Amino acid sequence: MSRVLLTGAAGFIGSHLAEALVARGDDVVGIDDFDPFYPRAVKERNLAVLRGAKSFRLVEGDIRDGAVLRRELTAETVVVHLAAKAGVRPSLADPAGYASVNVAGTGAVLDACRHAGVSRLVFGSSSSVYGDTSPVPFREDAPCLEPVSPYAASKRAGELLLSSVAAHFGIRAVTLRFFTVYGPRQRPDLAIHAFARRLLKGEALPIFGDGTDSRDYTYVDDIVRGVVAAIDRTGGLTAGQVETYNLGGDRPVTLARMVETLAAAMGVPPVIDRRPRQPGDVRHTAADLTRARAGLAFEPRMPFPEGIARFVHWIRDDARNVA
Repeated sequence: MSRVLLTGAAGFIGSHLAEALVARGDDVVGIDDFDPFYPRAVKERNLAVLRGAKSFRLVEGDIRDGAVLRRELTAETVVVHLAAKAGVRPSLADPAGYASVNVAGTGAVLDACRHAGVSRLVFGSSSSVYGDTSPVPFREDAPCLEPVSPYAASKRAGELLLSSVAAHFGIRAVTLRFFTVYGPRQRPDLAIHAFARRLLKGEALPIFGDGTDSRDYTYVDDIVRGVVAAIDRTGGLTAGQVETYNLGGDRPVTLARMVETLAAAMGVPPVIDRRPRQPGDVRHTAADLTRARAGLAFEPRMPFPEGIARFVHWIRDDARNVA
Protein backbone atom coordinates (compact mmCIF):
# COMPACT_ATOMS: atom_id res chain seq x y z
CA MET A 1 0.00 0.00 0.00
CA SER A 2 1.18 3.52 -0.86
CA ARG A 3 0.12 6.92 0.41
CA VAL A 4 -0.58 9.03 -2.67
CA LEU A 5 -1.19 12.77 -2.90
CA LEU A 6 -3.08 13.34 -6.15
CA THR A 7 -3.51 16.88 -7.48
CA GLY A 8 -6.43 17.43 -9.83
CA ALA A 9 -8.25 14.53 -8.21
CA ALA A 10 -11.76 15.68 -9.18
CA GLY A 11 -10.93 15.99 -12.87
CA PHE A 12 -11.45 13.57 -15.73
CA ILE A 13 -8.22 11.58 -15.48
CA GLY A 14 -7.70 12.29 -11.78
CA SER A 15 -11.01 10.81 -10.64
CA HIS A 16 -10.48 7.63 -12.67
CA LEU A 17 -6.94 7.31 -11.30
CA ALA A 18 -8.10 7.86 -7.71
CA GLU A 19 -10.66 5.05 -8.07
CA ALA A 20 -7.99 2.69 -9.43
CA LEU A 21 -5.57 3.52 -6.62
CA VAL A 22 -8.23 3.05 -3.94
CA ALA A 23 -9.25 -0.25 -5.54
CA ARG A 24 -5.70 -1.59 -5.28
CA GLY A 25 -5.44 -0.58 -1.61
CA ASP A 26 -3.64 2.75 -1.71
CA ASP A 27 -4.45 5.60 0.68
CA VAL A 28 -5.27 8.62 -1.48
CA VAL A 29 -5.45 12.30 -0.57
CA GLY A 30 -6.92 14.29 -3.45
CA ILE A 31 -6.47 18.02 -3.96
CA ASP A 32 -8.66 20.07 -6.29
CA ASP A 33 -9.64 23.74 -6.41
CA PHE A 34 -12.76 23.22 -8.57
CA ASP A 35 -11.59 25.74 -11.14
CA PRO A 36 -14.62 27.27 -12.93
CA PHE A 37 -13.30 26.30 -16.39
CA TYR A 38 -16.32 23.99 -16.38
CA PRO A 39 -19.16 23.63 -13.84
CA ARG A 40 -18.37 22.36 -10.36
CA ALA A 41 -21.30 19.96 -10.63
CA VAL A 42 -19.41 18.02 -13.31
CA LYS A 43 -16.50 17.39 -10.97
CA GLU A 44 -18.83 16.54 -8.11
CA ARG A 45 -20.32 13.79 -10.29
CA ASN A 46 -16.79 12.58 -11.04
CA LEU A 47 -16.28 12.07 -7.30
CA ALA A 48 -19.51 10.17 -6.66
CA VAL A 49 -17.85 6.75 -6.23
CA LEU A 50 -14.90 8.12 -4.26
CA ARG A 51 -17.05 9.96 -1.72
CA GLY A 52 -17.91 6.64 -0.09
CA ALA A 53 -14.36 5.26 -0.02
CA LYS A 54 -12.67 5.13 3.40
CA SER A 55 -9.20 5.37 1.86
CA PHE A 56 -9.92 8.54 -0.11
CA ARG A 57 -10.00 12.06 1.29
CA LEU A 58 -10.54 15.25 -0.71
CA VAL A 59 -8.91 18.54 0.21
CA GLU A 60 -10.27 21.60 -1.58
CA GLY A 61 -7.35 23.90 -2.25
CA ASP A 62 -5.05 25.58 -4.76
CA ILE A 63 -1.75 23.89 -5.65
CA ARG A 64 -0.08 27.31 -5.51
CA ASP A 65 -0.79 27.39 -1.77
CA GLY A 66 2.28 25.74 -0.30
CA ALA A 67 0.74 25.55 3.17
CA VAL A 68 -2.12 23.36 1.87
CA LEU A 69 0.35 21.00 0.22
CA ARG A 70 2.76 20.78 3.15
CA ARG A 71 -0.04 19.86 5.55
CA GLU A 72 -0.75 16.75 3.50
CA LEU A 73 2.76 15.58 2.68
CA THR A 74 5.08 13.18 4.47
CA ALA A 75 8.39 11.79 3.31
CA GLU A 76 6.64 8.52 2.42
CA THR A 77 4.03 10.18 0.18
CA VAL A 78 4.08 9.55 -3.56
CA VAL A 79 2.95 12.70 -5.38
CA VAL A 80 0.99 12.45 -8.63
CA HIS A 81 0.69 15.95 -10.07
CA LEU A 82 -2.14 16.20 -12.61
CA ALA A 83 -3.67 19.57 -11.67
CA ALA A 84 -3.42 22.17 -14.43
CA LYS A 85 -5.32 24.73 -16.42
CA ALA A 86 -6.25 22.71 -19.49
CA GLY A 87 -7.05 23.51 -23.10
CA VAL A 88 -5.02 24.73 -26.04
CA ARG A 89 -7.35 27.39 -27.43
CA PRO A 90 -8.34 28.92 -24.05
CA SER A 91 -4.65 29.33 -23.21
CA LEU A 92 -4.27 31.79 -26.10
CA ALA A 93 -6.71 34.09 -24.31
CA ASP A 94 -5.08 33.70 -20.87
CA PRO A 95 -1.34 33.03 -21.11
CA ALA A 96 -0.71 34.63 -17.71
CA GLY A 97 -3.26 32.39 -16.00
CA TYR A 98 -1.80 29.26 -17.59
CA ALA A 99 1.72 30.26 -16.57
CA SER A 100 0.54 30.91 -13.02
CA VAL A 101 -1.18 27.58 -12.48
CA ASN A 102 0.83 25.25 -14.71
CA VAL A 103 4.31 26.67 -14.16
CA ALA A 104 4.22 28.46 -10.80
CA GLY A 105 1.82 25.81 -9.49
CA THR A 106 4.22 23.04 -10.46
CA GLY A 107 7.02 24.99 -8.80
CA ALA A 108 4.94 25.17 -5.61
CA VAL A 109 4.34 21.41 -5.70
CA LEU A 110 8.07 20.77 -6.09
CA ASP A 111 8.91 23.18 -3.29
CA ALA A 112 6.44 21.45 -0.98
CA CYS A 113 8.03 18.11 -1.87
CA ARG A 114 11.43 19.52 -0.91
CA HIS A 115 10.17 20.71 2.48
CA ALA A 116 8.49 17.37 3.24
CA GLY A 117 11.33 15.19 1.99
CA VAL A 118 9.15 13.59 -0.71
CA SER A 119 11.27 11.47 -3.02
CA ARG A 120 8.78 10.02 -5.54
CA LEU A 121 6.72 12.02 -8.06
CA VAL A 122 4.75 11.46 -11.26
CA PHE A 123 4.05 14.50 -13.43
CA GLY A 124 1.22 14.60 -15.96
CA SER A 125 2.37 16.40 -19.09
CA SER A 126 0.96 16.51 -22.61
CA SER A 127 1.68 15.52 -26.20
CA SER A 128 1.18 19.23 -26.95
CA VAL A 129 4.83 19.81 -26.00
CA TYR A 130 5.91 18.28 -29.33
CA GLY A 131 4.38 21.11 -31.36
CA ASP A 132 4.21 20.95 -35.16
CA THR A 133 7.91 20.47 -35.89
CA SER A 134 8.71 17.21 -34.07
CA PRO A 135 8.92 14.20 -36.40
CA VAL A 136 5.86 11.91 -36.28
CA PRO A 137 5.53 9.53 -34.48
CA PHE A 138 6.74 11.59 -31.52
CA ARG A 139 9.71 10.27 -29.56
CA GLU A 140 10.53 11.37 -26.03
CA ASP A 141 14.00 12.55 -27.08
CA ALA A 142 12.59 15.19 -29.46
CA PRO A 143 13.84 18.68 -28.48
CA CYS A 144 10.29 20.09 -28.02
CA LEU A 145 11.52 23.64 -28.60
CA GLU A 146 8.58 25.06 -30.56
CA PRO A 147 5.27 24.71 -28.69
CA VAL A 148 2.38 26.36 -30.56
CA SER A 149 0.23 27.44 -27.59
CA PRO A 150 0.74 28.83 -24.08
CA TYR A 151 -0.73 25.58 -22.73
CA ALA A 152 1.92 23.53 -24.51
CA ALA A 153 4.66 25.94 -23.40
CA SER A 154 3.47 25.75 -19.79
CA LYS A 155 3.57 21.96 -19.82
CA ARG A 156 7.06 21.93 -21.29
CA ALA A 157 8.13 24.47 -18.67
CA GLY A 158 6.75 22.18 -15.95
CA GLU A 159 8.83 19.31 -17.33
CA LEU A 160 11.95 21.45 -17.31
CA LEU A 161 11.29 22.70 -13.78
CA LEU A 162 11.06 19.12 -12.56
CA SER A 163 14.23 18.08 -14.39
CA SER A 164 16.12 21.10 -13.06
CA VAL A 165 15.45 20.40 -9.36
CA ALA A 166 15.17 16.60 -9.19
CA ALA A 167 18.85 16.03 -8.45
CA HIS A 168 18.98 18.89 -5.93
CA PHE A 169 15.85 17.71 -4.09
CA GLY A 170 16.57 13.96 -4.36
CA ILE A 171 13.37 13.33 -6.29
CA ARG A 172 12.82 10.18 -8.34
CA ALA A 173 10.32 11.15 -11.02
CA VAL A 174 8.44 10.03 -14.10
CA THR A 175 7.00 12.52 -16.58
CA LEU A 176 4.08 11.23 -18.67
CA ARG A 177 3.02 12.83 -21.94
CA PHE A 178 -0.68 12.07 -22.40
CA PHE A 179 -2.10 11.82 -25.92
CA THR A 180 -5.73 13.06 -26.35
CA VAL A 181 -7.47 11.15 -23.59
CA TYR A 182 -11.13 10.23 -24.03
CA GLY A 183 -13.76 8.11 -22.31
CA PRO A 184 -16.43 8.51 -19.61
CA ARG A 185 -16.16 11.85 -17.74
CA GLN A 186 -14.12 13.47 -20.50
CA ARG A 187 -13.95 17.24 -20.08
CA PRO A 188 -16.94 18.99 -21.67
CA ASP A 189 -14.74 21.26 -23.81
CA LEU A 190 -12.95 18.43 -25.62
CA ALA A 191 -14.08 17.54 -29.13
CA ILE A 192 -15.60 14.09 -28.57
CA HIS A 193 -17.65 15.26 -25.61
CA ALA A 194 -18.67 18.57 -27.17
CA PHE A 195 -19.66 16.88 -30.44
CA ALA A 196 -21.66 14.22 -28.61
CA ARG A 197 -23.66 16.90 -26.77
CA ARG A 198 -24.36 18.63 -30.08
CA LEU A 199 -25.48 15.38 -31.70
CA LEU A 200 -27.87 14.75 -28.80
CA LYS A 201 -29.40 18.18 -29.43
CA GLY A 202 -29.47 17.85 -33.23
CA GLU A 203 -26.96 20.67 -33.66
CA ALA A 204 -24.29 21.04 -36.35
CA LEU A 205 -20.70 20.06 -35.59
CA PRO A 206 -18.09 22.82 -36.09
CA ILE A 207 -15.20 21.18 -37.95
CA PHE A 208 -12.04 23.29 -38.06
CA GLY A 209 -10.04 22.49 -41.18
CA ASP A 210 -10.61 19.79 -43.77
CA GLY A 211 -10.93 16.87 -41.35
CA THR A 212 -7.53 15.35 -42.12
CA ASP A 213 -5.89 16.44 -38.85
CA SER A 214 -5.34 13.38 -36.68
CA ARG A 215 -5.02 12.58 -32.99
CA ASP A 216 -3.64 9.57 -31.14
CA TYR A 217 -6.81 9.08 -29.06
CA THR A 218 -6.11 7.19 -25.83
CA TYR A 219 -8.82 5.61 -23.71
CA VAL A 220 -8.80 6.73 -20.09
CA ASP A 221 -8.43 3.19 -18.68
CA ASP A 222 -5.23 2.78 -20.69
CA ILE A 223 -3.93 6.09 -19.35
CA VAL A 224 -4.72 5.06 -15.78
CA ARG A 225 -2.80 1.80 -16.16
CA GLY A 226 0.15 3.80 -17.47
CA VAL A 227 0.06 6.19 -14.52
CA VAL A 228 -0.15 3.36 -12.01
CA ALA A 229 2.85 1.70 -13.68
CA ALA A 230 4.72 5.01 -13.46
CA ILE A 231 3.95 5.30 -9.75
CA ASP A 232 5.47 1.89 -9.19
CA ARG A 233 8.37 2.73 -11.51
CA THR A 234 9.46 5.65 -9.32
CA GLY A 235 10.22 3.19 -6.52
CA GLY A 236 13.02 1.66 -8.58
CA LEU A 237 14.72 4.87 -9.72
CA THR A 238 17.74 6.50 -8.15
CA ALA A 239 17.65 9.88 -6.43
CA GLY A 240 17.54 12.67 -9.03
CA GLN A 241 16.58 10.37 -11.89
CA VAL A 242 13.77 11.58 -14.18
CA GLU A 243 12.28 9.43 -16.92
CA THR A 244 9.83 10.60 -19.61
CA TYR A 245 7.27 8.40 -21.34
CA ASN A 246 4.58 8.81 -23.97
CA LEU A 247 1.18 7.32 -23.16
CA GLY A 248 -0.81 7.03 -26.39
CA GLY A 249 -3.35 4.87 -28.12
CA ASP A 250 -0.92 3.87 -30.90
CA ARG A 251 -3.60 4.24 -33.62
CA PRO A 252 -4.02 7.88 -34.77
CA VAL A 253 -7.51 8.75 -35.98
CA THR A 254 -8.42 11.59 -38.34
CA LEU A 255 -10.98 14.17 -37.30
CA ALA A 256 -13.28 12.99 -40.09
CA ARG A 257 -13.12 9.37 -38.89
CA MET A 258 -13.67 10.41 -35.28
CA VAL A 259 -16.87 12.23 -36.27
CA GLU A 260 -18.02 9.29 -38.38
CA THR A 261 -17.38 6.79 -35.56
CA LEU A 262 -19.05 8.93 -32.90
CA ALA A 263 -22.11 9.70 -35.03
CA ALA A 264 -22.53 6.03 -35.95
CA ALA A 265 -22.33 4.97 -32.28
CA MET A 266 -24.97 7.56 -31.39
CA GLY A 267 -27.17 6.72 -34.37
CA VAL A 268 -27.35 10.38 -35.43
CA PRO A 269 -26.37 11.61 -38.91
CA PRO A 270 -23.86 14.46 -38.43
CA VAL A 271 -24.42 17.93 -39.89
CA ILE A 272 -21.03 19.51 -40.55
CA ASP A 273 -20.28 23.22 -40.13
CA ARG A 274 -16.92 23.62 -41.88
CA ARG A 275 -14.67 26.35 -40.43
CA PRO A 276 -11.02 27.50 -40.85
CA ARG A 277 -8.30 25.82 -38.84
CA GLN A 278 -7.76 27.31 -35.38
CA PRO A 279 -4.51 28.79 -34.03
CA GLY A 280 -2.73 26.60 -31.49
CA ASP A 281 -3.88 23.30 -32.96
CA VAL A 282 -1.18 20.91 -34.17
CA ARG A 283 -2.00 18.95 -37.32
CA HIS A 284 -1.09 15.46 -36.17
CA THR A 285 -0.15 13.61 -32.99
CA ALA A 286 1.17 10.06 -32.79
CA ALA A 287 3.04 8.45 -29.90
CA ASP A 288 6.12 6.33 -30.31
CA LEU A 289 5.56 3.83 -27.48
CA THR A 290 8.91 2.03 -27.68
CA ARG A 291 10.16 3.52 -24.43
CA ALA A 292 6.83 3.09 -22.59
CA ARG A 293 6.61 -0.55 -23.61
CA ALA A 294 10.11 -1.20 -22.29
CA GLY A 295 10.00 0.87 -19.09
CA LEU A 296 6.36 0.65 -18.04
CA ALA A 297 5.19 -2.49 -19.83
CA PHE A 298 2.58 -0.17 -21.32
CA GLU A 299 0.33 -1.45 -24.07
CA PRO A 300 -2.91 0.33 -25.03
CA ARG A 301 -5.79 -2.15 -25.10
CA MET A 302 -8.91 -0.25 -26.09
CA PRO A 303 -9.85 -0.18 -29.79
CA PHE A 304 -11.20 3.24 -30.77
CA PRO A 305 -14.70 2.11 -31.86
CA GLU A 306 -15.22 0.21 -28.60
CA GLY A 307 -13.94 3.14 -26.55
CA ILE A 308 -16.36 5.45 -28.35
CA ALA A 309 -19.23 3.01 -27.72
CA ARG A 310 -18.43 3.04 -23.99
CA PHE A 311 -18.27 6.84 -24.01
CA VAL A 312 -21.63 7.08 -25.77
CA HIS A 313 -23.22 4.76 -23.19
CA TRP A 314 -21.88 7.03 -20.42
CA ILE A 315 -22.92 10.32 -21.99
CA ARG A 316 -26.48 9.12 -22.57
CA ASP A 317 -26.70 8.12 -18.89
CA ASP A 318 -25.12 11.40 -17.81
CA ALA A 319 -27.54 13.42 -19.94
CA ARG A 320 -30.51 11.60 -18.39
CA ASN A 321 -29.18 12.10 -14.85
CA VAL A 322 -28.56 15.81 -15.38
CA ALA A 323 -31.97 16.29 -16.93
